[in-house]
Amino acid sequence: MIRIACVGITVMDRIYYVEELPAGGGKYVAEKYHEVGGGPAATAAVAAARLGAQVDFIGRVGDDDTGNRLLAELDSLGVNTRYVRRVEGASSSQSAVLVDNNGERIIINYPGPDLPACATWLQAIDFSQWDVVLADVRWHEGAKQAFTLARQAGVMTVLDADVTPQDIADLVALSDHAAFSAPGLQRLTGKSDAGSALAKAKTLTKGHVYVTQGGQGCLWLENDRLHHQPGFAVNVVDTTGAGDVFHGALAVSLSQNALPAEAVRFASGVAALKCTQPGGRAGIPDCDQTRSFLSLSV
Repeated sequence: MIRIACVGITVMDRIYYVEELPAGGGKYVAEKYHEVGGGPAATAAVAAARLGAQVDFIGRVGDDDTGNRLLAELDSLGVNTRYVRRVEGASSSQSAVLVDNNGERIIINYPGPDLPACATWLQAIDFSQWDVVLADVRWHEGAKQAFTLARQAGVMTVLDADVTPQDIADLVALSDHAAFSAPGLQRLTGKSDAGSALAKAKTLTKGHVYVTQGGQGCLWLENDRLHHQPGFAVNVVDTTGAGDVFHGALAVSLSQNALPAEAVRFASGVAALKCTQPGGRAGIPDCDQTRSFLSLSV
């Protein structure tokens, strides 16, 4: 069985479904409301577990009710939380998520300011036990420490390179596979053209670089050539967590020695199917469902 560690944040998503996303101030009425665990690394962990991997989530939560619920949900979804650090007196992270009738969303995150950034405690963990270590950029020190230890153990590293105020060049350098969101890539490189931005990002790492573009698919560089996987046409209900699910599926596929094109297509299919259901985790398919979907898609 593939063994994966996902390092980063877990968040309680409080999701409000509205007809249209607000364009300004005022009062709005939600058509539906839903609470579910989120966060890039945590949702990637759920996706990887759903796809049959043995998964550990490594991160921090407060010792509050939100933290209890986040960990209970991860456990119920097959993700091991043995390495999660509970921080006494701290508040767990949570987000307000607005989703419109087209599945587009606005996310406002409260990051849990009492959760300490220090990640030296990860040194006590044996990273050689995993085949892949995935990390998000929202806990920078955790990602850097985990990737350093993983590389020392000869373990593949996959970076969820979303937009963040911090410079993530050091994390990209430690990545065997850095998969950017479009805003994350532009922030790092200062370039709006995806091909040029990927070329610049590639100068930072000996690994592979990718950029996801929502419904437009995914671009990546291979042997200095730009490749494209188109997005799959599905009935989009909610795009929340789609990028996180993509990264979890990418890590699973790469751990099975798939070529980048195969891994990207597989991850794109998993993310597309997730978008057909509300919430960041409902609708994540298993391997059989994904293969069936891909066999019917051109």
